[in-house]
Amino acid sequence: MLSAIAGHLRKRAESTEGFTLLELVITLTILSVLVLGTIPLAQNAVKREREIRLRETLRMVRNAIDEFKRDTVGACPQGAVRTGNPTLPGNFQGGNVPADPRSRVVIDDCTIFTTDNLDRYPPTLDDLVNGVAVRQRGLNATGGSGLGNTRQATDLDQDEQVKKVYLRELPIDPMTGKSDWKLRSSYQDKDSDSWDEVNVFDIRSASDEEALNGEKYSDW
Repeated sequence: MLSAIAGHLRKRAESTEGFTLLELVITLTILSVLVLGTIPLAQNAVKREREIRLRETLRMVRNAIDEFKRDTVGACPQGAVRTGNPTLPGNFQGGNVPADPRSRVVIDDCTIFTTDNLDRYPPTLDDLVNGVAVRQRGLNATGGSGLGNTRQATDLDQDEQVKKVYLRELPIDPMTGKSDWKLRSSYQDKDSDSWDEVNVFDIRSASDEEALNGEKYSDW
């Protein structure tokens, strides 16, 4: 359409007749309609890209929260400051506790958990970014020095306390441009308006806008 209009204008400009007022009005009207029609398409494309980034960010943070939770299995018995050796059978300090095979470490800093946080989800999003002290799970054996020593050189030293980081940085909400996420703890329902600050069980966008599919971003 645009190429046809441009060709017509070029031919008229090259002729000696020039343009009539009616031709100019019609041409400008058609161009205005075409431009106005492309604006919503461009806006929807930008909005769709932000929605994709929001879904990816929510998935990333929720995976980090779940990973943190897995690393608390067998950690921090009641009243303890540190986890102790989680590999010793019958050890009251977290020993002999079945763990998710995806968890290779156990959280060792019990001071980050309050008495209210019985579920031991991350206390704040900052804890996922700053990291927490952890210890290795599994057998405490040294590879290459005899039968039954199954530990590899790349494994963590059982007695060495290191820090594990779950998020590289505090993510930005693509819909608001800020890190102003709505948080809820494991003791709140999904419609809670304010965070009780016990732990971080889930996050939602702080945007009240509607997505292209008609849902609210805050419901994702």
